[in-house]
Amino acid sequence: MSGRDMLGLVLSYIFAFGLIGLAEVVRVWRGWPTEFTRKVIHIAAGSWVIGIIYIFDHWWWGVVPTASFVILNYIFYRFTIFKAMDTRGSTPGTVYFALSITILLLLLWPRGQEGVVAAGVMPMTWGDAFASLIGVRWGRHRYEVLGGRRSWEGSTAMFIFSLLATFVVLFLVGLPLSPAEGFLYSFLTALGATLVEAFSPWGLDNLSVPFFSTGLLYLLLAV
Repeated sequence: MSGRDMLGLVLSYIFAFGLIGLAEVVRVWRGWPTEFTRKVIHIAAGSWVIGIIYIFDHWWWGVVPTASFVILNYIFYRFTIFKAMDTRGSTPGTVYFALSITILLLLLWPRGQEGVVAAGVMPMTWGDAFASLIGVRWGRHRYEVLGGRRSWEGSTAMFIFSLLATFVVLFLVGLPLSPAEGFLYSFLTALGATLVEAFSPWGLDNLSVPFFSTGLLYLLLAV
């Protein structure tokens, strides 16, 4: 284990537990609903993938934080330990999201494609979070797919924030793309992720969307 690997582990757990603790304090203090604090945690945790791939020297240490949170998030979910993350009736989406990130890192980081993972999880990180927040607050035009109810406002937010976040991270992680290529790949990824999210059963979008968007980016970059 290198010094950067040790630093990465320390920072990852400080960041994660600090984030959860802060969200819990603010939830109680300000009376914010769990749905809001849950999405704030979701965005920050998903975005930390960028920090992981930059800080760690070795991929096998880099996947330790995400892998451990598959177990920890299940415990938090099962016993409703942090109401800033889960309430009774919540889906195990936090477990699935950590699992999808872990599997993608295990598959692609050893191949030197960790940047693709970072960009590929952005639709789920930013797009899905804002789809939920905007859909709940301003969603007026509803539609139903496979028994799941969504709003056009939420799906539009999913597409826009997925496109923007993917575009920014593609260049942030240093992938060799022109701005036009970056926009095209981000557009296609955001569009596909929005469609996949619409057809995914409740909670399982935390698996289907990251796998789809990362897989699509991997194929686009390989062409």
